[in-house]
Parts: sequence; structure tokens; C-alpha cells
Amino acid sequence: MSQATVNELMSAVRKRVLLVDDDPDLLRLVALRLTAAGFELETVNSGPAAISRVSVFRPHVVVTDLRMEGMDGLALFDVLHEQYPTLPFIIMTAHGTISDAVSATKRGVFGFVSKPVDKNELVKLVNQAIRIGLTDGVSIDQDAWRQHIITQSPLMEELLSQANRVAQSKASIFIGGESGTGKELLARAIHAASTRADGPFVAVNCSAIPENLFESELFGHRRGAFTGATRDHKGLFRAADGGTLFLDEIGDMPKSFQAKLLRALQEMKVRPVGATEDEPVDVRIISATHADLDRAMAEGNFREDLYYRLNVVTLMLPPLSKRPEDIALLAMHFLRDLSETYGNRVKGFSPEAMECLVNFEWPGNVRQLRNVVEQCVALSSTPLIPATLVQRALRDEPSSFLSLQEAREQFERNYLIRLLQMTNGNVTQAAKLAKRNRTEFYRLLSRYGMNPSLFKNCSDGAP
Repeated sequence: MSQATVNELMSAVRKRVLLVDDDPDLLRLVALRLTAAGFELETVNSGPAAISRVSVFRPHVVVTDLRMEGMDGLALFDVLHEQYPTLPFIIMTAHGTISDAVSATKRGVFGFVSKPVDKNELVKLVNQAIRIGLTDGVSIDQDAWRQHIITQSPLMEELLSQANRVAQSKASIFIGGESGTGKELLARAIHAASTRADGPFVAVNCSAIPENLFESELFGHRRGAFTGATRDHKGLFRAADGGTLFLDEIGDMPKSFQAKLLRALQEMKVRPVGATEDEPVDVRIISATHADLDRAMAEGNFREDLYYRLNVVTLMLPPLSKRPEDIALLAMHFLRDLSETYGNRVKGFSPEAMECLVNFEWPGNVRQLRNVVEQCVALSSTPLIPATLVQRALRDEPSSFLSLQEAREQFERNYLIRLLQMTNGNVTQAAKLAKRNRTEFYRLLSRYGMNPSLFKNCSDGAP
């Protein structure tokens, strides 16, 4: 991303700051200073409340006090950094020492300022942090590059932030994840976000190419190079010249071709079958597989040097079971999409049917969800798809939605966030899913500092 582009974004974007301090007077004072500087601000008075707020507010930077009751600033950083590794953190403290600062920055904290906080110093540091966040793609999550990826999951949003950042580089990218999670969709999004977006995107499924045709398909061939070669074929590498070559199911590539691919990647040259000279190519490689390449390398079926050449940056797509807040969103998206084929006689799912979808484990991930929705749309005789039809499509009884009484203490916070995201902040629906009455549910929300109104329209940021 160019400096001019970053400057334009800095001017246009509503720069969001999450401020955390358990001292109400200091919280108010620093909030006034940041608001006066033009930042969009959210304030919370504890670490747990900050964790709950991040997934909805999606700040560009977190500013937190170091010394707080319960969870201190570094503990908050550790929790959020694990889930949002590109989110910049600035820590304030009246007890700061050089050793604290060194320790904090080594752990990945962006900045460290002492109290009483100098307004100009803090504003400068926040702007620097937001500039990094914009470069990482945090604020441009509605751009066209990711328009086909439907999500409101914090896990996916963080992955997309990382994807947008690495798209600006020349690094080879490896996408891991289970079958059906959308690896090619992510690869296309990375291509669209890159400087090669105007070039071709060429996808090849390595498992679909016969072993004896690998070299010809990828590198091309000359007419007469072998029986059946009746004309020149430029191959997929040269077809992707100036753009991106996506090698899907790289784990199924035969060992006999891996050394040739490694040489081509190292030299950015290919030699068509039957040719006597190499031809230069300019391609960005994105590879993917659902296979265990560590095991394949240990068994001698995949070259370690090729693995490290392809795997400069790794992006792991989460399974659908880890992003349940996306299930209803995706199901309705697929239903609308399928209306072009089946007409718009089906308007949605009954509450019980949607509960079945949300409760299912989805071993086939997003691809399986689309297939289930299509079967239900094709067979439904009513405007709202009933639960019996969903269960039939799933070919299994849905598992019970995890109740709060059964949940472990450390899981409760994420559980409540997911419920409110799935129901768009509707406490009645969320309490019903949680099998709790409204009074108990409000008590649980209060324990974690959650305001259900803040979750309304939380899916508006999804493309």
C-alpha cells in the first residue's frame, strides 16, 4: 500500500480507539483528550469488558492502563494479542520503568507511555498505531477485494486483516484448512487485494492432473513433444504471467515433479516440454491443501525445501464449527443466492430449523452448509423451511446447543458474544438459545460488561 493511499485512508476513515482504565477520573480525562483529537472512542473500565467490546467495536488501536484490578494491561494484551495479533496496543502507566517498557515492547506492545500522559505524545502514538492498522487492512474491510467472503466472525476478520496485509507483499502464501472452508475463495480475495489484481488469476487442482501430464500442464509443451501434442501449449505458469497462480491440493503433487517445481520457483523460469530454452515468468504463488504436509514430509512424500519455498506466510482458515456466528448469515446468503435458480418462493428458515443449523458441527464446512441449504430450498413446500427438512438434509440429529450451566467459566464470555452476534443483540432470542430466562441472562451480561444494544446491526460490516 502506497504512502499516498495510507494518507488518504487516514483522512477518510473514522479512527476507532478503545480506551481501558479502571480509574473513572483518568478514564474521563484521557477520553476527553482523544475525543478532542478527532478519534471515535469507546471506553471500558476493565480488561474483561475490553475483551467483550473488541469483537463488536473493532478498534484500530487499544489504549490501556497497566495497573488495573483483576486483569492488568499486559494480561489484557496477552489475551487479545492471541486472537488479534495485528491489533496495536498502547499501554499507559504511572509506574513505568525502562524494564517494563522493554518487556512490553518485546512481547509485541506497540507503545508505552507514562502518566501523567502528555496529550500530544499520546495522540502522535495513536496516529502511528492506526497508520500501521490501516496498512494491515483493518479499516478497509468493506473493500471490493473481500466482497465474496461472508462473515461477521472475529476469527475470520482477523484472518482477513492478515490476508490483506500480506497481499501487498510478494511473499508466497500457503492456505491451510479443512475441505470446504473456502481456500480458493480466500486465494482470489488475496489476488484482488494485491498489486497484481489486474493480472490473471489461474487456479489448478493438483489432485485432478495425471502424474504424466503435470509438467506439460504447468510448464507447457511444444508441438510434437509427445504423442497427441498437435499444437503448442503455453502452460499454466505462463497463463498466469503477471498475476497469481493458485496451486490447490499441493499435497497431491507427485514427488517426481516437486524438484522441477522448486527450480521454477527459485529461478522464475519454466521450460516447456520439448523446448531447449527456459522462458521467464512473473507469477505470485498461492498454494493450499487440506492434507497434513508435516506428516507427508516425515514420510518422504513431500520435499521439505519445496514446502518452505511455498510456505513463506501461512494462513489457516478456521472450520465453520469455530465460527458459529456465521452460520445463520451464510445460510440466508445461500438462500438468497439460490433464489435465482429455484425462484423466491422460500423466504427463510423457521426458528427451529435455524437452531438445527447453528447446532450442527459441520464436518464439511461452508461447502456442506450450501449443499444443505440447496437441498432444503429444492424440497421445501412452505415459505419457511421447517426443522424436519433441515434434519433430513443433515442426515443426523442436531446436537444440543451448549447451555451456560454446562459451559466452563473461561468459555462463557465467548459464548455470550457469539449468542448476541447471532441474534443481532436480541436478548429474548439469545436467552432462548441459552436456555435461560431474561433476568438471569441480563445478570450474566452484566458480569462481563456486555451491553446487548451494542450488538445490534453488528453484521452491517460484513460484505
